[in-house]
Amino acid sequence: MKITRAYKFRLEPNAEQEVILNNLVGSARFVWNQILAISFGMFAKNEFINATNLVNKIMGLKSNPDFAFLKSSANAVSLQQKIRDLASAWSRFFDTKAHARLKENKRKPKKPKFFKLSDGTEIQLRPLMPHFKRKSDGCDSIRLVQFDKYCRIDGNRVKLPNGVGFVKFRKSQEVIGTIKNITISKKSGHWYVSFGTERALLENPRHPATSALGLDLGITKLITTSNGQYIKPKNSFKANQVKLAKLQRQLSKKVRFSENWKKHNLKIQKLHSHIANIRHDYLHKITTTLSKSHAMIVVEDLKVANMSKSASGTVARNGRNVKAKSGLNKSILDQGWGMMTDMLEYKQQWRGGLLVKVNPRYTSQTCFKCKHVAKENRQTQARFECVECGYITNADFNAALNILAAGHTVLSAEGGLSKSYPLMQKTSEIREEVA
Repeated sequence: MKITRAYKFRLEPNAEQEVILNNLVGSARFVWNQILAISFGMFAKNEFINATNLVNKIMGLKSNPDFAFLKSSANAVSLQQKIRDLASAWSRFFDTKAHARLKENKRKPKKPKFFKLSDGTEIQLRPLMPHFKRKSDGCDSIRLVQFDKYCRIDGNRVKLPNGVGFVKFRKSQEVIGTIKNITISKKSGHWYVSFGTERALLENPRHPATSALGLDLGITKLITTSNGQYIKPKNSFKANQVKLAKLQRQLSKKVRFSENWKKHNLKIQKLHSHIANIRHDYLHKITTTLSKSHAMIVVEDLKVANMSKSASGTVARNGRNVKAKSGLNKSILDQGWGMMTDMLEYKQQWRGGLLVKVNPRYTSQTCFKCKHVAKENRQTQARFECVECGYITNADFNAALNILAAGHTVLSAEGGLSKSYPLMQKTSEIREEVA
């Protein structure tokens, strides 16, 4: 079995190198937009759209005298990869399952947008369709395959093609595995390099730990564990919300796409990037610590998209508690529950551990001691008091114990996978400790 991993570092090009990199990513964005416009025409005529058809159209662009700059300021391999990404985007659009998921998590309908073809025909842009890229979006990238052929790493420098040469990058860790591809990206004014690697995974890796842990995710406490520990949330969006709102109000008063608008828009992009980086870094530190310490981690299989739906309702039927629900939605998304679960999943896989997802139904209303289920058991957000046996504890801690117990039940039902971890703490032992 092989595992893939990406190592991302800040790239530090000099002024000359930055000009060349800007030309490379700009050419890739231009070709994406041109081929996308052509593919919309193919879609209107019900022509077959795939990677081969789209990649073959790059030569037509290069032969156009108006686009002569593509021969000097673009990398042929990166252009092909960019158009293959476009073909993948079309594949996702034609995927019926993706549309079913979109319908399941539908939001309020937006005003329809249209694209005018060269012959004057207009086609409506639908959800999941690939969209045009703009420089003002603040995110451009190119990807190169066959790393050994075009690039190489020398200490804290990486050699890039097209006359860029060696560029310094902040090498915070060693790149482990065989490098298969390299991605150069520009986001919010900063350059990054990402190495996509592949390495063999041991056939039956064994986790160094032997314990199991249940996690209850929340708003006021990001994580409550089944061993009684609490981890506070970072709330990076909430901490910067006032500053972000002020910048957005100022942007709305400027002429769209003017120089002042672009400068101000870059400030907003940098703040968004800062908020995301804080969240990402914090979740990485938490999940790495948990993954190293426990062989089995059990979490609720939460549908975050459904939980964060708007309460505004429809035109015919207005929603209730819209403002309160909006605040709750922001808090849920600020925690990054889905991202954290994904991190735990692949980190457990790397170390030979398990991540078990269980049904979240009634975990907060079930008494761990006597298993009585009642809404009245949880009288407040923090206090759990069983109306049947009188068991009193913290509500989140009780839920974490129930989640761990459900995880053991899932493993037993799936054929006793817990036999691989004979020293794991059993549910019955935990129940005795609580009692």
